[in-house]
Amino acid sequence: MATVTHTSVRPATHTPVHRRRSRRQPWGYTAIGALILAVMLFPVYWMVNVSLQPANTAVSTPWFPTHLNFHGYATALSQQGSNLLTSLVVAVGSVVFSLIIASPAAYALAHVNARWVGPVLFGILISQMVPGIVVANALYSAYNDLGLLNSIPGLILADSTAGIPFAILILRAFMGNIPASVIEAARVDGAGRVRAFVSIVLPMSRNALITAGLFTFLFTWSDFLFALTLTTTEDVRPVTLGLYQYLGSHVSDWNAVMATATLASVPALVLLLVAQRYIATGVTGGAVK
Repeated sequence: MATVTHTSVRPATHTPVHRRRSRRQPWGYTAIGALILAVMLFPVYWMVNVSLQPANTAVSTPWFPTHLNFHGYATALSQQGSNLLTSLVVAVGSVVFSLIIASPAAYALAHVNARWVGPVLFGILISQMVPGIVVANALYSAYNDLGLLNSIPGLILADSTAGIPFAILILRAFMGNIPASVIEAARVDGAGRVRAFVSIVLPMSRNALITAGLFTFLFTWSDFLFALTLTTTEDVRPVTLGLYQYLGSHVSDWNAVMATATLASVPALVLLLVAQRYIATGVTGGAVK
C-alpha cells in the first residue's frame, strides 16, 4: 500500500519589503516636518534670543543666550506699554462688536428661507475681496468729517469691517447645522425669537463663536494699515505702529525692539494654545451635514 507523505511548508520569517518601507516612511515624514518647523520657527527663536541680550550687541549675538539680560523688556514696557494696552483694547473691542453684529446676521442667513439670502452672501464674499487700502482711504474721509480720527472707537469700527464678514461666514456654516426642531421646541415652551437665539443657538454655537472671535482678534492685533491711516498723533497708537516708529529712526537698541516684538506675540500665542481645540471644531462644524 503506497504511503502519501505530506510536506509541510514553513511560513516565511522575513518581512516583505513594502511593509518595511511603510514602517520607515513615517519616521522620514516626521524628520522632514521637524526640519520645516525648525526653519519656520528660527526667526521667532532669534527674536527672543536678541531680546535677551545686552544693548548694542545685535551684530555679535551668540547662538544661545548665555547671559540673560532683561533690560530690553524694561525699555519696551516703558516706551511701548501704552501702545500694547491700546492694541489690547482695540482688539477686544473689535471682537465684541463683530460678534454682536455677526451672530444675529449669521442666524438669519442660516434659518431664513428668502430670495435675498443668496445675494447677501455673495455681497459678503465680495466685501472680502476689497483691498484694505481702499477701505482705509474711504474711512479716512468719513472719519475726518465725523471726528473719529485718532480714537479707539474709530479703530474698533475700522477693524470690524474685516472681522464681521468673516465671522458671519463662520457662524452661518455652524448655525445651519443646528436642527430646526430644537429651536421650535423652545418656541413651543414659550420662548420668543430673541430668547431662543440667546438661550439655545448661542450656547450651541460656542465653538464657532470662539473661532470667529479668535480670528478677529488676531487680525485686529496685527493690523497695521488702519492704524497707519487713521491715527496721526501719539495719543492712540497700536503696538504695530509703535514698532514701525521704532524702526523709522536709526535703531541701535535692537534688544528693545525685539523685546517689544516678543511681548506683542505673547497674547496671540496664548490664545491659540488655549483655543486650539475649539478652532478645529468651529472651522469644520459647517463642513459636513
